[in-house]
Amino acid sequence: MDDSALLDLAVTLVEQAAAAIMQVRAAGFSVSAKADDTPVTIADMQAEAIITAGLRAARPDIPVIAEEEVAAGHVTALATQYWLVDPLDGTREFAAGRQEFAVNIGLIRDGVAVLGAVASPALHEVHYGALGQGAFRRRHGETVRIFARKAPPEGLTVMASRHYADDPALAALLARYRIASLTNIGSALKFLRVADGVADFYPRLGRTMEWDTAAPQAVLEAAGGCVLTTAGEPLRYGKQGFENPDFFVWGLR
Repeated sequence: MDDSALLDLAVTLVEQAAAAIMQVRAAGFSVSAKADDTPVTIADMQAEAIITAGLRAARPDIPVIAEEEVAAGHVTALATQYWLVDPLDGTREFAAGRQEFAVNIGLIRDGVAVLGAVASPALHEVHYGALGQGAFRRRHGETVRIFARKAPPEGLTVMASRHYADDPALAALLARYRIASLTNIGSALKFLRVADGVADFYPRLGRTMEWDTAAPQAVLEAAGGCVLTTAGEPLRYGKQGFENPDFFVWGLR
């Protein structure tokens, strides 16, 4: 399978997982806490089972690192390339009845997020892209190519985390820039709005894991944007414990 076929596989699986998640939401569910005190639901587990089975059946030679498997202590050894899976990014938003949650499948090769697919089940959207092949958004059956934009002179349209809205460090950072508007939302949607060309900047000053960022980073960078650490280096993968440093998501620079 070449990268186009791998991307098609990822798109198919995020769509299948998204459908399962929405079925759980319609039927009702309970919320449990994992060892790190983050929430988990049956939707997380069902979506991850769909994705991991599909990836391993299609390419058993590519390791799969999936959030809930890691939480349960099942960590696959890394290789030159591997999948990173977040079956329900934004579980808190999902549990709260909001629309800001996503399904993420990203492929890492030599530490770089080279392709990814992100479904936003409640918004009926799928974003996908691969480096060198462009990025796309499918919404209600219509597919369009998307491009990150250069920030307009009137200032940055900023996306920020809903759960860090009152962080004084964020306020201090944003004071360094001309800001046109600020929106606080959850999940990978912040990356996607920059990739869509409707936002310019998403600063993340807080804990994230590699499965949170791999797929949306691949989409964003396929659309022309970039993800940089606070030291100005590209965000890379294969870090100890899968934990990311603080980072900045930018549109076209």
